[in-house]
Amino acid sequence: MASLANSRRVRRLSSLGHVAVVVDQGSGFTKAGFAGEEHPRLVLKSSSLVPSWDRPVLPGAPGCELAGGVARAHPIKHGVVVDWEALEGLWERLLVGGLRVCPEEWPVLVSDSPSAPPVGRERVAELLFEALAVPACHLASTALLALCSVGAFSGLALEAGAGVCHATPVYAGHSWHKATFRLDVAGSTLSRYLRDLLVAAGPDHQLQALPHKVITQLKKRCCYVSLDFEGDLCNPARQHPVSFYLGSGCSVCLGSERFCCPEPLFQPGLLGQTEPGLPILAFRALQRVPATLRTRLANTMVLAGGSTLFPGFPERLELELEAQCRRHGCGTLQPRLVAKPGRGTAVWTGGSMVASLRTFQCRWMTRAMYQECGSRLVHEVFH
Repeated sequence: MASLANSRRVRRLSSLGHVAVVVDQGSGFTKAGFAGEEHPRLVLKSSSLVPSWDRPVLPGAPGCELAGGVARAHPIKHGVVVDWEALEGLWERLLVGGLRVCPEEWPVLVSDSPSAPPVGRERVAELLFEALAVPACHLASTALLALCSVGAFSGLALEAGAGVCHATPVYAGHSWHKATFRLDVAGSTLSRYLRDLLVAAGPDHQLQALPHKVITQLKKRCCYVSLDFEGDLCNPARQHPVSFYLGSGCSVCLGSERFCCPEPLFQPGLLGQTEPGLPILAFRALQRVPATLRTRLANTMVLAGGSTLFPGFPERLELELEAQCRRHGCGTLQPRLVAKPGRGTAVWTGGSMVASLRTFQCRWMTRAMYQECGSRLVHEVFH
């Protein structure tokens, strides 16, 4: 089957005639653009609003919630697709309405979350070939694409987005799934936590009514990671309050909330979570790989995702990783973080770089291959 796949790819792709569309589908935002470009053309919220009469919402439905007489569809939660109908609508908005391309003529590279179950990859292929009729597709691990964004094929990808965090070892272009750890505390969780902190500090009805968009702006513009959380929390002199203008003559003041907001990434227990924080998960991921590879992977620990952009995040992560190494007798292991300024879109950037390589053009799964072998071929082609 693999040899059939290889021969079909080489013959078929010579007639595609278009560069690839690259899509990084995330829990909070989806980025889309064209291979070879530095930045995505579009960054859209992954959720969408549809009339409630057109999409009835059942209590407890995993991908929907009611909002003002309409249903808000969330196709991806914690990195896993939970609503395929909504995802199809998102893809149509991206390709046809946003990028203004005819899907039948453009190959598509799409990111694949480490949390995605194997059957999810088959469903993605079915959506692309059946619903959108693309000529070819490729599914690539977000962890690998994050590394590719800095020109690496081996290392540890530390991703922190809107819905989930992952620590994924990658060696020679292959993700190490059995050594991958996840944390469901991420950007959306932190936004809700910030609202709770503000309301607790000053129970103002105006704060309770702040739109989610405003809370997210407060988080992005005002919050940072403390290098000494307990010390800063106990010493008001080390806190640096700022005021944020909300419009209509109103403003909100943030004090300790500025560094308390992102702290659950390091201490999920603050939110009642039992799993450890991202530094411990990263160390555990390194411990799961063979000892002969740990030093090499630790030398390239790539940060990716919008929730890694808090000021102080790389420094705090590095400090705690070094402490973990010393605590467990691994003092010779020297973690080296790679924190590029554009790491918020690192996965998309890595996809853009990979899909534009001449050597990559033999790695597509084509429509002819799909029609002959079915969606299960994804496990052979994208192993």
